[in-house]
Amino acid sequence: MSKEIKVNCMGENCPVPLVETRKAINKAKEGDILVITGDHASSKKEIPMAVEAMDLELISVKDIDDYWEIKIGV
Repeated sequence: MSKEIKVNCMGENCPVPLVETRKAINKAKEGDILVITGDHASSKKEIPMAVEAMDLELISVKDIDDYWEIKIGV
């Protein structure tokens, strides 16, 4: 059974959001969806590039008020 895994990276600067995303990916099971939230502009670009390099599904990248949300399919 797949689940949604939330990773809150608010207030964190590089490389913490990417490191936390990688940790969550390693713990996730196939079919899970990671929801990463943060407010560091560079991480909003780096995380999708890493997802592509890992050959995972980038579901969405959204700007929400003063933060962003990235959804990844594992």
